[in-house]
This record gives sequence, structure tokens and C-alpha cells, in this order.
Amino acid sequence: MSFDREIWVTGIGLLTSLGEGVESNFEALCARINAASSNVTGAMGAYPVHALCSVDLAAYVSARAELRQMGRWQRIGVHAAALALADAGVPSKSDILDRMHLAVAAGNGERDIGVDAEILAGLRTAEEAGPYLNDALARGLRPTLYLGELSNLLAGNIQILLKVTGSSRTFKGEETAGLACVEDAWRRIGAGQAEIALVGGALNAEREDLLLGYELGCNLWSHPHASVWERAEAGGGFVPGSAGVFLVLESATHARTRGAEPYARIASVASDHSRRAQGAAARALGRLIDSACAGRSSAPLAVLSGASGVEPATGEELAVLRDRSAAVRAYGSVFGHTVEAHLPLGVALGAMALRHGSLYPPFDRSGLEKALDEAPDDIFVTSLGHWRGEGVVKLDRVAAEAKR
Repeated sequence: MSFDREIWVTGIGLLTSLGEGVESNFEALCARINAASSNVTGAMGAYPVHALCSVDLAAYVSARAELRQMGRWQRIGVHAAALALADAGVPSKSDILDRMHLAVAAGNGERDIGVDAEILAGLRTAEEAGPYLNDALARGLRPTLYLGELSNLLAGNIQILLKVTGSSRTFKGEETAGLACVEDAWRRIGAGQAEIALVGGALNAEREDLLLGYELGCNLWSHPHASVWERAEAGGGFVPGSAGVFLVLESATHARTRGAEPYARIASVASDHSRRAQGAAARALGRLIDSACAGRSSAPLAVLSGASGVEPATGEELAVLRDRSAAVRAYGSVFGHTVEAHLPLGVALGAMALRHGSLYPPFDRSGLEKALDEAPDDIFVTSLGHWRGEGVVKLDRVAAEAKR
């Protein structure tokens, strides 16, 4: 689908293992923070995790009662959303916030691990498991805890605390959810159904229940930390990373009217959902990239890859990118795999690079990621879910004359 209306990225909120805000993350990446960076910590023994940077997650939450009912993933998301609004210059402009649409990529909420462990331990000695379980759940689980597990509570808290009161949509489906929330806002703005939107997601990777769920599917990397591309020989797997990422997307006309400075233009967003038979993901991703490249010059292809490290998907993506001689950067090597937030994170990084006029130094020390000396006019962000879903976002540099 093509649109007459340009869609710009005008605000970015980043909260990651490398730092808080656009500048701290950009500086860390350009300082060649790599796969051996100190932001990787152990969790559940053998499983490395990219832990969130030190930050006050109560900074944008006015009341203690509100803070208590929010799980850590919600606090991370609210904080990142507030950073995006501030970066776009709209945090106190009610005339804009009242009509700002919201699209959130969310996973499941967080459980009370202590209560779960206590109940499971009691089941071992209970004379009758059924009655014991009913009684333990009634005593141990608070209604507020149950509500805190609902996926759409992140969007609700953003609306209440940050006064973003346009329409709200929550998408689920791991990496595909992050792709869907960006695509949804991009299409709505492009079709004239909206002028401005806040989109993104969050992940609290430092959770035993989350790690257990992913490892039951044999998805985690359980060896000393290695870059995304270096994991195939040991079977592959992803290293989870805590992050909150939100973007302000708006029509170019709306942005110009209020004097907003764009990071980049979102030229296209495309997605697919192959059955993942052998080679299917590669074929789907190849089609999406080639379609996004239609009419493009022969300039080198700059790609920010959302590859997770899980095989065979990661190996298939690498083959596709090699066939197209792409200068590739797998940002999961630095931030970890942030699942629902991963595609928005890639878009944020691509937009930042285009504004600064250069691709990041290689994130991989194996020599696979080649330097790109010339300033890119466009950057492609790939999303290849560890289990399902493929997508490509094309970002273009906004020329100085187009900003006026």
C-alpha cells in the first residue's frame, strides 16, 4: 500500500541495558559497546540476561498506589513512553495528547513468584490437592495482582498517567506484536485516520517465570555470552534483554505545523507469517526486502537485523542478507532480545542513525558485520520472530528542505 502522506518519527523513548534516553544509548553504541559488554548479568544460573540500566522507575508515576499495582514491565513501558513524549515536545500539550492514538505491543503480565512457589511447595504435602489449591489461591492472590497481569494494563496506565487519551490498541504475539503496533499506526496515519500516534512496548527480562517459559521451548542461550551470529555452532538461542521502547509517529504536515524535527521517515512497513517449513522464513523475508527495495538506487544496503539467535531462523536470515551484500548490524547482540519491544527498538536505532548520518560500528567481533563508510540514505529494519512472523521496515533520511 502506498500513501500520499509521509509518516515521520518525531519522538523516541529508550530505556535499555545501555542507558536511559536517546543520547546515552547512541553514545554507548558508537563507543563500540559490544557482545562482551558489562550489561550482561547471570540469571537462573546458566542463562545470561541483559539487565536494565539503573533508573528511577517511579519518576513518571505520581502516586504510590499506582506504582504498587503496576508490574515492573509496566513501569518500564510507562517510563519509556514518557521519554518519547518529552523527546517529541508534547508532554504537556493537551490539545495534542487528547487526539494522540496509542498502539502497544504487550506480553503477559508478571506473576508473584513468591506466592507461586509457596503454593507449589504446599501441594507436595497436601492431603487433597484440589481443596488445598482453591484455598491457597483465594488467600494468596490479590485482585490487584490479577489485574496487573492483564496485557492491556500497560496501555491503560500510559493513558491515565501520561494523558494520552486518543484510541488505544494492544497487540499480542511476541515479536509480531511489535511489528503490528508500528504497522497499524503507520497505516492509520498514512490513510488519514490519525495525525499522531504513540507506539511501542516493553519487556522485563529479569523474571524467572519468563525464562522458564522460553526455555521450555528450547529458545534460550545457555552458554557464555556471544553475539547473535556466533551462536549457531552451539545450537543457537536468544539472550533476553530488558527494555522499554516507544516512538511518536506523525504525519509530516502535522509535524511541520508544530515545528517538530524528524528523525526519519517511515517509507514502508511490510509483514508476513510463514509456516516456517525449511527455507520458508528466508523466502518470506527475501520477498519483503526485495519489495521494499523496489525503485531504490544501487547504494549499499544498510540493515539493522532483529535476529534473535534462535536457529534455524537466524541462519536463514543471515543467508538472505549475505545474498544482498548488506552491511548488517544485529542489535540483539548488544541489547539482548527484547521480544515485543524488539522491532520498535530497531526502528528507534535506525531513525537515530539516519539523523546522525552514519551506521553504527559493527556489534559483532567475528568480522561478519562489515563497516559502512558512507552515510546511508535509508536503513532497513528486519524482524524475524524466534517462532513465527517476518517483517521489514524501511526508514528514509529526511532531507533538510523537506523539513520546512
